[in-house]
Amino acid sequence: MTTIESTTPSDLRISVIESEGDARVSVRGRLSIDSSPDLRDGLLEILERQSVSALTIDLAGLTYMDCSGIATLAESLKIARDRNTEFLLKGLHDRPRYLLEVTSLMYLFEMKGRTQGSSVSKAS
Repeated sequence: MTTIESTTPSDLRISVIESEGDARVSVRGRLSIDSSPDLRDGLLEILERQSVSALTIDLAGLTYMDCSGIATLAESLKIARDRNTEFLLKGLHDRPRYLLEVTSLMYLFEMKGRTQGSSVSKAS
């Protein structure tokens, strides 16, 4: 198991835990136009590895997300699908969830431990 933690200049904290072909990325703070390139780089690096069969993005600590954050998640989802890697969102709540709902993009993402009342389709 490998654990990596980093903080971006815009105070987005990203932790990566890799174990047995799976990776979990925990994101805490603000995912904005200033910080999304750092998350994008990290996710693309993980997805480029052939050994990753599942990637879970834990957004429980995310306090804010703008459209660049949505673009980063959507791009990562597309690459994961192209590589037959399961891509899951976990812990999505409040404003970030609302942003995905009002843009009608929520259905694209598979949710792990989704909250009551959410309607999410499997991303396959």
